[in-house]
Amino acid sequence: MVASNQKDWPQWWRWELDCSNPHLAKRMLDRGFSEVELREMLERGATYRPDVVPGRFVIESAHDERRWEVIVEPDAVAELLIVVTAYAIAG
Repeated sequence: MVASNQKDWPQWWRWELDCSNPHLAKRMLDRGFSEVELREMLERGATYRPDVVPGRFVIESAHDERRWEVIVEPDAVAELLIVVTAYAIAG
């Protein structure tokens, strides 16, 4: 589901999510969120911007009444949106 504020986001935003990366699985355990909660964070994505790593993007969202950032990397060949990690923002 694409929120109304996301209708003008890049095409990769509508691609299937890939949450199979081992780094992400470890961070989910460490930071106490599930894949379902991650998907909900992405559905509530408010804005996005390029990450410091070329080819990656930061999705700003919320979870448990806190601000979160989700790092994604579009794979244009496979048309997958790879979720790299997610973390709460202090403050």
